[in-house]
Amino acid sequence: MKIIRRDQIERILPSLDLMPEIEQAFQAYSKGRAVVPPVGELLLDRGEVHIKYGYLKQQQHYVIKIASGFYEDQAMKQMSSNGMMLLFSQKSGQAVCALLDEGLLTNVRTAVAGAIAAKYLAPERVDKIGMVGAGTQARLQLSYLKPVTSCRKVMVWGTSREELESYRLDMEQEGFDIKSTMDIRELQQQCRLIVTTTPSKTPLLLSDYLQKGTHITAVGSDTPDKQELDPKILGKADLVVADSMEQCLLRGEIHQAIKAGLLEKHQMIELGHVISGQTLGRESMDQITVADLTGVAVQDLAIAEAVYKASQA
Repeated sequence: MKIIRRDQIERILPSLDLMPEIEQAFQAYSKGRAVVPPVGELLLDRGEVHIKYGYLKQQQHYVIKIASGFYEDQAMKQMSSNGMMLLFSQKSGQAVCALLDEGLLTNVRTAVAGAIAAKYLAPERVDKIGMVGAGTQARLQLSYLKPVTSCRKVMVWGTSREELESYRLDMEQEGFDIKSTMDIRELQQQCRLIVTTTPSKTPLLLSDYLQKGTHITAVGSDTPDKQELDPKILGKADLVVADSMEQCLLRGEIHQAIKAGLLEKHQMIELGHVISGQTLGRESMDQITVADLTGVAVQDLAIAEAVYKASQA
């Protein structure tokens, strides 16, 4: 079994074009070519552990991924992630590769999925990107949006001035013009492409401040009890897109909106169908669109295989 450690993965990642790989994985999932059992989950006092696993039919490998997030400071809502991905042969069950990524690959594949959602659903003209949260995922989301939009003006919302200042300094080095705010209304009023990246259990974005033409990519709510969006936002939306309809019925923003009686299953579509063109994405500048990304094992398979193959070169 090959073992690839985080430092090796960090050297490999810049050479990979992950967006096509993960787009293909979403399409295969929506076409019924994937086997993805329900998420395994441990919810602890100071953190959570997610176990995701699956495979694509008639392909080489299956993946088992363990990813955790533990609070370093509950008052600040800062989390430390960890984990690993394991690749096995579909033919023999032999362990092929252990990727000791410490949560990095989960963070990256989530950011790539966010960029994919924006590619198909964000308005063509984006004057300012809104980032809700100022942690690791908020940094990665912005970095991976670079090929999707030419916009470099950003408003970031957070709960700590120290956290926001750290974010500003880091992302300005990547060429972004960062403005910070602790007023979520200001962000909603100025931004038409918004990404939410927090572990909040109460809504942060409110329906009352929702502007026409807004696209929201929600990546923080990946358990049944997390929630970053007012459910009325999904009720108002012209298009609600799930990475996995099956998963989003049980967790994430779609789950919360259905529970509130503001959304029904037939009103949402899957991201893989939008990518393939089977269903339409954004059709006008005025549409309100929401992508609920709870994280699907096919993303883990795609990124683990990409890193493994690159390590063999």
